Amino acid sequence: MSEKSVSTTKSLDHQVYDLDPTVTPEMRDRLLQKLKTLPASPGVYFHKSASGEVIYVGKAAVLKNRVRQYFHKTGKDIKTEALVREIADTDWIVVDTEMDALFLESEMIKRYKPKWNILLRDDKTVSYVRIDMKSEIPYVSFTRTPQDDKATYIGPFYGKTAVEKALRIMRKVFPYYDKPYDGKKTLHTDLGLTPGIEVGRTTPQEYKKNLRKLRLYLEGGRHKLLKDLEKQMLDAAKAEKFEEAAEIRAQLFGLRELQKKIVFSDKEFLDISSDQALSDLQNMLNLPEPPRRIEGYDISHQSGTNVVGSMVVFTNGASDRSEYRKFKLRQQKNDDTANLHEVIERRLKHSEWIFPNLVILDGGLNQVNAVKDLLWAHNIAVIGRDKSGDHTRNAAVRIIIPEHAKTNNSDEAYRTVLLRPDSHVAKLIARIDDEAHRFAITYHTLLKRKNMLR
Repeated sequence: MSEKSVSTTKSLDHQVYDLDPTVTPEMRDRLLQKLKTLPASPGVYFHKSASGEVIYVGKAAVLKNRVRQYFHKTGKDIKTEALVREIADTDWIVVDTEMDALFLESEMIKRYKPKWNILLRDDKTVSYVRIDMKSEIPYVSFTRTPQDDKATYIGPFYGKTAVEKALRIMRKVFPYYDKPYDGKKTLHTDLGLTPGIEVGRTTPQEYKKNLRKLRLYLEGGRHKLLKDLEKQMLDAAKAEKFEEAAEIRAQLFGLRELQKKIVFSDKEFLDISSDQALSDLQNMLNLPEPPRRIEGYDISHQSGTNVVGSMVVFTNGASDRSEYRKFKLRQQKNDDTANLHEVIERRLKHSEWIFPNLVILDGGLNQVNAVKDLLWAHNIAVIGRDKSGDHTRNAAVRIIIPEHAKTNNSDEAYRTVLLRPDSHVAKLIARIDDEAHRFAITYHTLLKRKNMLR
């Protein structure tokens, strides 16, 4: 051990807070040893209680510096002191950049809903990116309170300064207006930070195309965006539209330089106990390994009209929005089990989409029975979340697990598991189910509006 690391450890030993009584001396010693292994890299960290509950999620430009700050008796307010007393363990995920940490922190807070993020959070620190794509010339802005005004709200992001920095970087690749368009040239026009409609550099239509790319990027579809840009560049070159191809190439190079793909190596995936939910699912369902790809499904309609299905994807426990898919049902009817069967059947025909290790359905025994044989034929596990009509955010996490063997008393064997709502696995299942429900409702609402305008 180097002289520097010895000095740091002694400093922590002398200055660390008195911990909560539930945090044993052995836990405290393990925690102090673990702090010595923190990397000097960007990432997201997870503070956990003695019971293993994730109680706080944060991001850091340098994990080593940020996480160790919690355990020094200087400059802490009363709430932070109370948080530190409860910390029995800390885990982290290393990512490539600060911007990756920003996106991943937002996702993990949505997933775990840690109590101390709520207790410590000032509403002023929560920001959404707002883009009103229905405007003739939209602009990008920040807000703390999303409105029901049909604009796109992306977030929440925790810490306005970080997301502002991210947008400043991306503005060099996807120029945008940051205030209502008035047709006047500004310094930002000369710097190439606006699309330049005011000087004839582009059109409102082309500007909206670029904003859709920016939105896709912010929503997590960075991998899909890179693939789309590569295809568009090649198509433009083949059509001898060389100026257009050059513009797309500039965007593509700009995105590659940002290196914005979240990294989950095998080691990180298997070692990080903040993904205890994946291990719990493996044990609960007797899977050969933790489910790396989980797909969630839901059906939305209004009395059998505008019937749609949603497929959301979580990779290594985090939402992977570039993999989301939506389905417009071919037969419009008020039959959720038949609708779900059609969606799963159509999904399985897409062998170019990676098959999941686990499918989570928004529904009970009827929905599970409608599709389990389809999924089992591909060795895909399936469970249903039975909310029994309760679609509130606090709905119980009650799981229907089908069994391959039949019982003497029933043609269909299954077991029901009622999960503790504060458990890792319950929070992950609720997050996936809520996201599938949100995605289905959004698509259903879009189709309903389109049909009303006909």
